[in-house]
Amino acid sequence: MSSHNYKFNVTMSCGGCSGAIDRVLKKLEGVKDYEVSLDNQTAVVNTVDDTLNYQTVLKTIKKTGKKVNTGEADGEEMPVELQE
Repeated sequence: MSSHNYKFNVTMSCGGCSGAIDRVLKKLEGVKDYEVSLDNQTAVVNTVDDTLNYQTVLKTIKKTGKKVNTGEADGEEMPVELQE
């Protein structure tokens, strides 16, 4: 099994915004580590293995109500629309 690196550009205006993303990522199973940066407007997530996919992380971040502007999976640009 391989790990993945997901990076999202998220519109965050305050510490409460980054805190909301921090809280949902902390609870997400399969996350090895993550970094939410209010200054850079980014959320970077490193996974433990293949069980946590890009769409699941994207959906989790979007649940906070924050706008996800761009997304990357292992350095490749990905869509930020949720797939059904």
